[in-house]
Amino acid sequence: MGLVIALNKGRILKECLPLLAACGIEPDEDPGDSRKLIFNTRTGGHRIIVTRSADVPTYVENGVADIGVTGKDTILEYGEAMGFYELLDLGIGKCRMMTAGPVGVAEPPGVLRVASKFVNITRDYYQRQSRQVALIKLSGAMEIAPLLGLADSIVDIVDTGNTLKANGLEARENICEISTRLIVNRASMKTKFDQVQSLVSGLKEVV
Repeated sequence: MGLVIALNKGRILKECLPLLAACGIEPDEDPGDSRKLIFNTRTGGHRIIVTRSADVPTYVENGVADIGVTGKDTILEYGEAMGFYELLDLGIGKCRMMTAGPVGVAEPPGVLRVASKFVNITRDYYQRQSRQVALIKLSGAMEIAPLLGLADSIVDIVDTGNTLKANGLEARENICEISTRLIVNRASMKTKFDQVQSLVSGLKEVV
């Protein structure tokens, strides 16, 4: 039996498919033109699962997928996983996890109100800073939280910074660098060692 590979929807999927194709792994249909979420491959007997980024580590840790491809932000937010290894930085989807706030406005003293989708990353960061915060979890459009008085600052992924500027915010502290990583289920690393190593070696050559 081939490998089961879980891939992020969206930008990472588009950038990852050519890398897999260079290693001889191609879905039998174009995921961009299909509503299917599970695809067979043209050769090798592999299967590809297309899912939300937050679900990739779950599928891999629980052995539903042997391999997953997702952002470092997703892995960090998932927390201390016992069920998978992080083996390779694919060097795509590069960006930064940063704090941001209104331009020219200093952070207030006392408890800082911080809005973010990434509550675990945010909590860990401010604990390391010994700063007391009130976390506000949002699923998207973090940039408007300070504008509406919901939060003093935000923690979010920053690429160009244009969205921040358009909403009167400025990037402040860099929490970590983000890129797309390959993770492998611990059991699969043993039971499908040759297949996993073959794919990892192939990807190292093309990235």
